[in-house]
Amino acid sequence: MPTLVGQKAPPFKLDGVVKGEFKTFSLDDFKGKWLALFFYPLDFTFV
Repeated sequence: MPTLVGQKAPPFKLDGVVKGEFKTFSLDDFKGKWLALFFYPLDFTFV
């Protein structure tokens, strides 16, 4: 599998929780800033 480090992320929108409130994030919210993306499927689900 090829590494994706250093590659540009595709445009996206997702929901997240900040200080107990839901917020919609997009890649455009972080333009001009460094960003590290981590993906942990099913590790932090609201069960």
